[in-house]
Amino acid sequence: MTVRTDEAGADAGFDPWSPAFVADPYPVYARLRERGRALYYEPSRQWLVPHHEDVHALLRDRRLGRTYLHRFTHEEFGREAPPAAHEPFHVLNGNGLLDLEAPDHTRIRRLVSKAFTPRTVRELGPVVERLARELVDGLVADGGGDLLARVAEPLPVAVIAEMLGVPESDRHLLRPWSAAICGMFELNPDEATARAAVTASVEFSAYLRELIAARRRDPGEDLISALIAAYDEGERLSEQEMISTCVLLLNAGHEATVNTTANGWWTLLRHPEQLAALRADHALLPTAIEELLRYDTPLQMFERWVLDDIEIGGTLVPRGSEIALLFGSANRDPARFADPDTLDLARADNPHVTFGAGIHYCLGAPLARVELTASFGELLRRAPGLRLVGEPEWKPGYVIRGVRELLVEV
Repeated sequence: MTVRTDEAGADAGFDPWSPAFVADPYPVYARLRERGRALYYEPSRQWLVPHHEDVHALLRDRRLGRTYLHRFTHEEFGREAPPAAHEPFHVLNGNGLLDLEAPDHTRIRRLVSKAFTPRTVRELGPVVERLARELVDGLVADGGGDLLARVAEPLPVAVIAEMLGVPESDRHLLRPWSAAICGMFELNPDEATARAAVTASVEFSAYLRELIAARRRDPGEDLISALIAAYDEGERLSEQEMISTCVLLLNAGHEATVNTTANGWWTLLRHPEQLAALRADHALLPTAIEELLRYDTPLQMFERWVLDDIEIGGTLVPRGSEIALLFGSANRDPARFADPDTLDLARADNPHVTFGAGIHYCLGAPLARVELTASFGELLRRAPGLRLVGEPEWKPGYVIRGVRELLVEV
């Protein structure tokens, strides 16, 4: 067993800051899978893991963690503490489900999961369908426009805001705050990105504190009121944990849906035979949604810290290392998927890792599927002649990957 320190990742062409790579990372993923199971990448000081079997297993491996601070200090783990000026972001992010480990993760997830039971999601269905119908009607009435801004973005933001009880007049604030905070999830974010994330963290937190205070005075049927009630009944949930949970639900609860919608339609419009089959038979929609989630996943990478030495395919990855689980590569792994580079909307055997696995499996996955089914279904019904106007430009982010806009005609 050896520690590899070669540049296999870069030699294969992995370059998350390259616009060409971001636009189409899949040929590079194929080369990474050929070269090994754990490949060191010096620019981000991470071990790249490109195979489906390994990604799926490591998502469940308790020797890895989204944080290490439940077991080690920064110094013990061989890492520098983040700059003091970035503290508002790290306090906000560090108290959310995504970056917590047991027992705190278990406690908070148990509370929040009550808002995502199958029954709750089913009850949200008519609301989601109504919102999707209204948005698509507006796009159709105008003869087209930016599908990203007109349908993909507003639908999941409205749904999460409805769940949290955010007044409609304030919802325009949410997406910019979310985008600024999510900038910190990219690889090696620069200081300007960090400053924007800190500002958004401060503003978003202040807004939610006011909203929580208002719900204490006048409870409603929303999730914030439910979390307050749980707190008042003795559940250990601090106000900071409430705030961080709400921010995470907005960020994680809409980023995947936004980018799957836009990326998915970009994919469909480049595969006219598959799109024609879907238009002819809307019963294909459930498997089509899963295939679009697999074929071009919105979350390309999920990072984990190595809490105890671990071996991956004969390579020792020591404690203190960071592992980059390449979801996009895992979802195109020929060892798990037949003809993985072929879009097959009828694909039945489709264990993609787009929503993760293990204790950090996406809590909102059932709701995301409802939203995607509603928006794709409405566009198929109301805009059967939908067509592309020009090739879209990709946003610079790689970890959360999506287009800047998707201009269409109806």
